[in-house]
Amino acid sequence: MLTALEIERKLQTVFDERQARILAEVVIDAYTDLVKTSDFNELKGIVKELAEQQKALAEQQKALAEAQRRTEQRVEELAVALRQLTEEHIETRRQVGGLATTVGYRLEDEAFKALPALLQRDFGIIVQGRLRRRFVTDNRGQPLEVNIIGDALRDGQAVVIVGESKSQLSKNRVDEFVQKKLKRLEGVFEAQMFPVLVTYMISEPDVEEYTKAQGIALYYSFDF
Repeated sequence: MLTALEIERKLQTVFDERQARILAEVVIDAYTDLVKTSDFNELKGIVKELAEQQKALAEQQKALAEAQRRTEQRVEELAVALRQLTEEHIETRRQVGGLATTVGYRLEDEAFKALPALLQRDFGIIVQGRLRRRFVTDNRGQPLEVNIIGDALRDGQAVVIVGESKSQLSKNRVDEFVQKKLKRLEGVFEAQMFPVLVTYMISEPDVEEYTKAQGIALYYSFDF
């Protein structure tokens, strides 16, 4: 018969120290009480089953740890991909914004040259000097960029041309021009404002009528 210490050391190869000590005590008690051979064999079977369960549990824990490691790695990869996608989206928006600005400036540059003749033909307005883009102090005391501006005469009365270009004009863009430009310039000039919009195309069938109903002259790029 092995000693209690020997039994405990053997059991520690499978179980932790506390489990091994308790099992060793059970074995010694069973032997001391002259457990029958059949009962002792049953006890050994239980111990073996417990050892197998312990081994299976350890393998499951190992598998779970590996699965968690792979999940964390995948999450990190997704985070990196998301950051890259966000940066690319920001860069795309920057480039698109820059392109839109370039297109808008090109349209305005063409308008500077063509509008004087068109305004004289259609409205009897004679532009004094040149049309240009510049900053104006609005009625809030804030600087406001006006894309097309210039002095003119209409029936001998002074007027101020105030305009803007939109590559694609919608009713919302017309409202935006009224609210963000014309409203902020009310009372700024001694002369009356004459608003103008220029565009490549309209986005809705009734935009042209809507624009003119607001008292805004509208010209297309093909008019130039």
